[in-house]
Amino acid sequence: QTCSAGSRLLVQREIADNVIDNLCKRFNALRCDTGEADADCGPLINARQKAKLEERLSAAKADGIRVAAIGKLTSSVPSGGHFVLPQLLTDIPDGHEVLREELFGPVLVVQVFEDEAEALALANATDFGLCAGIWTRDGGRQLRLAKGIRSGQVFINNYGAAGGVELPFGGVGRSGHGREKGFEGLRSYTRIKTIAIKHG
Repeated sequence: QTCSAGSRLLVQREIADNVIDNLCKRFNALRCDTGEADADCGPLINARQKAKLEERLSAAKADGIRVAAIGKLTSSVPSGGHFVLPQLLTDIPDGHEVLREELFGPVLVVQVFEDEAEALALANATDFGLCAGIWTRDGGRQLRLAKGIRSGQVFINNYGAAGGVELPFGGVGRSGHGREKGFEGLRSYTRIKTIAIKHG
């Protein structure tokens, strides 16, 4: 439920099977609890968000999207909580709602791409654009994709490392406008005034 949490993962076909296999192992081991120190996730913020996410997940499954892996609740979780189990979704048709909308829950959707051009097209196939991450050793590709992705922040070979107050934070499209933090963030607290004087 963090605004900048990554909910879509684009993987190049050559490594897709290996990446998805490892993700399945990780997701199947995830544990949800109300507050245990070693739990991986907790409940959603309220019943409304739980119902909204469950509705989207049900629609996704009805559309043939595969739940490749799913986490579990610990034995100490009381009934009636706002828990949605962590889920890894694959085999997603292009343009599906789970790719275009913000899910705000413990769900990761995986898409496989063939080349850089397709990766960029898939990354930009949403009205949202708060954060993106790129993993590649190719320096030219790093900069091309960073420039081409419509997002307020782009992390290269990491995710979320630009969290300092000195770096502007904000999105594009439906992820908002304006910036927090950095000098750009200070602009929202200023009032610009133009004064024109005619001399003589």
